[in-house]
Amino acid sequence: MAQARSGFSRRALLGGGAVVAVVGGAAFSLGGGAMRHTTSDAKTLNRGNAAEPDTLDPQKIQTSWENNIVGDMFMGLMTEDVAGNPVLGAAQSYTQSDDGLTYTFKIRDHKWSDGQPVTADDFVFSFQRILDPKTAAQYASLLYPIKNAQPVNGGKMPVTALGVRAIDARTLEMNFEYQVPYLPQLLRHYTCMPVPKHVVKKYGDQWLQAQNIVTNGAYVLKEWVPNDHITIVKNPHFYDAKNVTIETVNFYPSQDYAAALKRFRAGEFDVTNGVPSSEFTWLRDNLPGVLRVTPYVSVSYVQFNLTKAPFNDVRVRQAVSMAIDREIMANRVMRAGESPAYTMVPPHMPGYPGKARLDYKTWPMAQKIAKAKALLAEAGYGPNNPLKFEYAFQGQSDARLVAVALQSMWKGIDAQVSLHPADPQVHYNDLRRQHFQAAWAGWSADYMDAKDFLFLGQTSSNDMNIGRYSDPKFDALVAQSDVTRDPAARGAILQQAEQLMLDDAPFAPVYYAVSRNIVSKQVRNWIGNSININRTRYLRLDRKAADV
Repeated sequence: MAQARSGFSRRALLGGGAVVAVVGGAAFSLGGGAMRHTTSDAKTLNRGNAAEPDTLDPQKIQTSWENNIVGDMFMGLMTEDVAGNPVLGAAQSYTQSDDGLTYTFKIRDHKWSDGQPVTADDFVFSFQRILDPKTAAQYASLLYPIKNAQPVNGGKMPVTALGVRAIDARTLEMNFEYQVPYLPQLLRHYTCMPVPKHVVKKYGDQWLQAQNIVTNGAYVLKEWVPNDHITIVKNPHFYDAKNVTIETVNFYPSQDYAAALKRFRAGEFDVTNGVPSSEFTWLRDNLPGVLRVTPYVSVSYVQFNLTKAPFNDVRVRQAVSMAIDREIMANRVMRAGESPAYTMVPPHMPGYPGKARLDYKTWPMAQKIAKAKALLAEAGYGPNNPLKFEYAFQGQSDARLVAVALQSMWKGIDAQVSLHPADPQVHYNDLRRQHFQAAWAGWSADYMDAKDFLFLGQTSSNDMNIGRYSDPKFDALVAQSDVTRDPAARGAILQQAEQLMLDDAPFAPVYYAVSRNIVSKQVRNWIGNSININRTRYLRLDRKAADV
């Protein structure tokens, strides 16, 4: 899953003198390092969210900030529990065939927010819709394990050939090309969330408007004011509505994390994601317990565009990657517990040996720089023809710090790098259109398997393969892993594939990320987890609690 990678500005935080703010009509004074929440409503959660969504269609979203909203409104066959683990969602049970290729799901007796029953046919329609090439779903290739999914998505078969069928109103059968050991985690992903067939058929692209949309999750859309807020409200038809205590959630796009922190301190936000690195010490000293930093199955990296010069040359990619001081980046630039990355697959992935790595991991930086300069010389770059390229990034706080640090590091190989900041939406849209040379990106696990990270380099991944890396040997190895049933053998094949990809350097992994959230002490049941997902349906608000 694409991630927002942000950070901080050097602007001073709210503090020092007394400040008067007005929230919801109530004036209050905030002085020194103290803060307090002023919202008296124990049923409304105000949440800072990394950026403005492009859409709320679960079959077309691609980012973590969109998933934060959509995952509150829709629920797939599987969903997440309070700790982010996969559990039964729209399915109340399932069985698996002896060969592991056919799953039969019993759909839970539950309703859409308009009172209509959720049926197996809704799921058939949804899977067909996302894989229909006319939908142009960027993430469709994640579902290629479903039988005939790839030829359907490629327009070579009709959508009716897809390996999903409704046996009856509450029984769904899914057939797969090969065994999928990570299937429970995949099925909780937003690509597997259903859309209401009866509403989409009636309204077409207008089905997402607040007056039309219906959902099967805990919440339904009430209002979307672009670039201001999105409001969702409790779905009375949700099957577990009696245990959902928060009735309204306001999501505010908060790409400026320093400003979001100010709003949190002013009591406007109960939760906000993304924490300025410069403020870690201050937060821990002045607001103990509100900063939540958790290990995250995620890698942050530089993405190269292999379709155009200079990064169509592997020597240039290797040199630029080699010149990055990953230890400084993780320990001195980020400073929140990130660790240097010399692989694309994060460590400790289940079923994966994890021995692939960039071969210069243990070299001193002087040796890396010397080798990088030699590679550039072989590629025709030097004092009379310096390497020049543009580096794109989302222009928030930490991402800007990372950009400046990278620019400085690349000066060590005499590269002349211009920086191109943009809003997160614009940045990721530019990446999808190959409107970049080198760019900052991040990926977090859609499911806990090495393949989810190698997926980024598969030719068949289409638009999710942003840099357009394509190597038949790599693709063949990943395909071989799909049909290898022995877990150890499968892991060894995936490791071989990753090593090949690392040598080709379509990406330059920089650090393994951590999740960063600021959570009021008035918010109960927030559990940090490796996928950084905390669904609102599990949260509680205690407005009597104090943050300080």
